Formats: sequence, structure tokens, C-alpha cells
Amino acid sequence: MATSRRKAAATPPAGAAPQNVDLERYVPAFLTWIANKLSRGASQHYLNVFDVGIETWRCLVLLAIHGSISAQQVSRIIGMDKASVSRCFKSMQSRGLVTIGLGADDGRLRIATLTPKGRELHDQILGIALERERAFLSVLNPAETETLIGLLKRLHENLPAVETATARYVARRYPAAAAKRGSRTGSHEDNGDD
Repeated sequence: MATSRRKAAATPPAGAAPQNVDLERYVPAFLTWIANKLSRGASQHYLNVFDVGIETWRCLVLLAIHGSISAQQVSRIIGMDKASVSRCFKSMQSRGLVTIGLGADDGRLRIATLTPKGRELHDQILGIALERERAFLSVLNPAETETLIGLLKRLHENLPAVETATARYVARRYPAAAAKRGSRTGSHEDNGDD
């Protein structure tokens, strides 16, 4: 009985106008569209010129900054799936862009280290990436660009609060789904490999 009440609360009452997302004002849609289109365009150019995709570029960026990094760290920083990062590292290793070894502190952790060839490729792609950013931001003045960067950083830092709020909403409105998700996440612990 309680479940049927919750389901009823989640659907609009009979005769009520259906609710729709206002795509002219829905911020997640704009962020998604921009990210998807920027990634797709960049990937096409990087593939055409350098025969690498966007995932390799993202890993190269972090490797250029850190020198060495694990798939787990890449996943945590930019949100790529850890298995995708591991596959990307293996492909990069086969091309001589990285070497892969075991972590000094944790022998199970695989660490990718940028090679001189990988650094050279990063530096070549960087020119295209910075030109794309320049063109993208050309509609903003310098003050607007700084404001945008500050706002994006704050939104990025707020993502954990979004996940917490979503989990609370789902638990309240859809308790069976929340319980199922809880049992799945509890049984698949990250073992730290890769």
C-alpha cells in the first residue's frame, strides 16, 4: 500500500498538464550538448591528424601534468570509466606513449608513465586543443571568461551534493530501486587494481 502511494505521488494527478523539461533553461542539457559536441569535434580532428581519440588525449593531458598516474586516479579526476582508462593505457603502451609499471606503495596498482614520444604527441595536440578553446570562448570578454571558469569550478565541486540529493529523492520516491542499487554497490567493492 505504501509503495502504491509513493508511485502515485511521483506521477501527476489525472487531468493535470504533463510536465516537460524546458530545454531553453535546463542547464544539464546545455552542459551535455556542449560537452558532447566539443568532444566529438575534437576527437574527429585528433583522429584525422594524429590517429588518437579523445580518451587518449584526456589521458595525455593528465600524464603531462602528473608524469605518472593510475587508471583509478584518471577515473576520479575526469569521470572516465576505470576499465576504459585501463584499455586506453594498454593501447598507449603499445604505441610507445606510456610505460606501465606497478605502484611503489601498492604493488597491485598499475601506474602509467609518460614517455618522451607521449610528451611529443601531447605537445602537438595541445595546439589544436588551445585553438578550439580560444574559438569557443571568443564570444566572451576576459571578465566573462573568468566568471564562467569560476562558476564551472563551483558547479564541478557541487557534484557530490547532486548525487546525495538524487539518492535521497530516489530513496523517498522509489525505495525498491534504491534498495536494489544499495545492494549492487555494496557487493562490488573497488579492489584497487589498475
